[in-house]
Amino acid sequence: MAKELVVNQTHNESRIALIENGEILDFLIERHSQTNESTPVVGNIYLGRVLRVLPGMQSAFIDIGQERAAFLYVDDAYLPTIEEQREMQNRIETSEQEKANKRLGEVIPDEFSTLTETVDMKFRPDVKIQDFLKEGDEIVVQIAKEPISTKGPRVTRHITLAGRHIVYMPFIEHTGVSRRIESEEERKRLKDILDSIRPEGVGIIARTVAETQSYKVLKNDYNNLVKIWKDVQKKMDKAKAPLELHQDLSFIQRALRDIMDEDVDNLVADSKASVKQIEKFIQRFIPHHKAKIKFYDGELPIFEHYGIDIEIERALSNQVFLKSGGSINIDQTEALVSIDVNTGKFVGKKTLEETILKTNLEAVKEIAYQLRVRNCGGIIIIDFIDMEKEEHRTQVYSSLLEALKKDRSKTNVLPISGLGLVEMTRKRTRDTLVRTMCEFCPYCEGVGRIKSVETVSFEIIRELQKVMKRTTVPKITIFAHPEVSAKLSSEDFGIIEVLEETYNKTLLVRADNNYHSEQYEIYAPEG
Repeated sequence: MAKELVVNQTHNESRIALIENGEILDFLIERHSQTNESTPVVGNIYLGRVLRVLPGMQSAFIDIGQERAAFLYVDDAYLPTIEEQREMQNRIETSEQEKANKRLGEVIPDEFSTLTETVDMKFRPDVKIQDFLKEGDEIVVQIAKEPISTKGPRVTRHITLAGRHIVYMPFIEHTGVSRRIESEEERKRLKDILDSIRPEGVGIIARTVAETQSYKVLKNDYNNLVKIWKDVQKKMDKAKAPLELHQDLSFIQRALRDIMDEDVDNLVADSKASVKQIEKFIQRFIPHHKAKIKFYDGELPIFEHYGIDIEIERALSNQVFLKSGGSINIDQTEALVSIDVNTGKFVGKKTLEETILKTNLEAVKEIAYQLRVRNCGGIIIIDFIDMEKEEHRTQVYSSLLEALKKDRSKTNVLPISGLGLVEMTRKRTRDTLVRTMCEFCPYCEGVGRIKSVETVSFEIIRELQKVMKRTTVPKITIFAHPEVSAKLSSEDFGIIEVLEETYNKTLLVRADNNYHSEQYEIYAPEG
């Protein structure tokens, strides 16, 4: 089945999905009512002012003109000199190539949201942030991670400008090639081209879509990025912090640049304005691309027609069912994501061990898929069904690594532990799907549970005893949620009668729909 990029525009909301064989490879959403031109998004560049330097945390808070100050960590704050970079380069070249690649950023994810971290900047492990940064300093920073929940944006001084085919780094001297380009011959060809383009003191990294591209294409991409950087530098002259120096492409154009592969067959949009944006981007950046641009005007909404809405609903649920009858439960918290695999109704046809293996292998594909769609990040714990055979554990682990290859975000996965757990991390630079599309339940406030009617009823009875002991009024009224009021007036009516007799007072129970199920009020007005 064709790989397609589907664009939905509904009033103040834009949604984009890259799909293949009915699966969502990538999903992006932007709410314009929540976002304006000044909202910090990954890739934007600012002239900021240092508000506070925190030696104890080796970090600083930077005023970039937003509601919340940006966070700058020491590794993202230190700009190494060319001499330091070359010294590190020489040391690395004496070590094995794999370590060199990892250290200097040959391994590069394709999503621009992580491009600011493609080069390891720990050139001087002993450097202290207070040695080179002080309050009041004006510095140029770039958004590396957008504001998430109550946290402000995270910024870096290691500026990276992403084009269609390459990434330009004005402060880092380096040449790199995407890890997704596997051919050593092609990697060498690209590296030679980039070395011929790159002047001393700057860096260039070839993105995956640079594969097979000519010198002319890469050179034009480089020239465009250099022009953007020169425009940024011009704005810095006589500028005063805080000030936005560069705003990244529009939402749709960023998606085309960052998630569209060369093998995308169709670009489909339900808005003529979106179609024009797509055509403009294609004509400017990838005129040779053979993808067909289509305007969708079918009866069904475009995301419903392509089955994307159903997949999004699945991604908003805590429980996802597997085709075999098993299921996975996904719980997302601020600190980590926990995933539990269950056999459910699946009983298998052979041995228990074979049933468990089949369920775990099926769960692996769904887990990798859900992590992408939900944009889960941070620490992730997967609790597979316990497997006795080592070969089965190895098979499941290998399958997980293979399934995660589709993920554009960087992942790090540890082998299955003796308890059947997999610990992994996944890079996230934007908010999760659940946080973007949902809000906390007004009852449970996000904890996922509320007190039972019985618990609240007993709380009221205990509170009543306190009130009845100290008040002299003859009549007391209890206001509560209808379900709680019903319990007090039926199952617990005997207790109410005992209290009335004991304290010689009249108790009136009143139901009120405006009350939270855990909320109640005991009204005992003094005469």
